[in-house]
Amino acid sequence: MIDAVELVDNDFLRQFELKVENDIAKIEYSLQDRKIFLTKMVIPDGLTSEAFENDFLTLVFENILERNISVVPTSPEIAKFLRRNRKYKKMLPVGIRI
Repeated sequence: MIDAVELVDNDFLRQFELKVENDIAKIEYSLQDRKIFLTKMVIPDGLTSEAFENDFLTLVFENILERNISVVPTSPEIAKFLRRNRKYKKMLPVGIRI
């Protein structure tokens, strides 16, 4: 579904952005001590589908995995994604359970 788009890490606004047509999906974050706290996911109304959210979160988690940073999901939607995708659980910091 989102093959031909590019994930952008907008470090000024502290959010991952994915532009699809005229809409932008975002995941806001806070970066502290080699941990990234994923705080809020904003999906425009025209893109709200579970498949889109799953693809978007997969892109974000793969980007974070490449950077070798721990992930702390504080958003319920992101925590739910992490519970369903066990391969990303290793990215949680020691002592954090989802």
